[in-house]
Amino acid sequence: MLNHQTKPNPCLTSLSRASLQTEKTSDTMGQFDWFGSIGATPEAVRVLNDQPILFTILLIVLVAIILQCVALWYIHYATLKPEQKKKKEKKKPAKK
Repeated sequence: MLNHQTKPNPCLTSLSRASLQTEKTSDTMGQFDWFGSIGATPEAVRVLNDQPILFTILLIVLVAIILQCVALWYIHYATLKPEQKKKKEKKKPAKK
């Protein structure tokens, strides 16, 4: 008979490592624990401490949305007709 050795499932191994790391870090301060003070749930804080790339993605998306808003405002401002733009009134010199 052939001796078949079963290999450990790499997914289960990484999951068990992640759960062990989560259990270890629950007692210590994490990088994103300050989110708890602004109203984040403990589960959300644990997820951010486990996967900090999510916070980076959030910041990139917010910056992209702000840049799109600025671009939309500029396009709106640049395409106004001359009669739609407010004209600055010239100040007349005061008579003495």
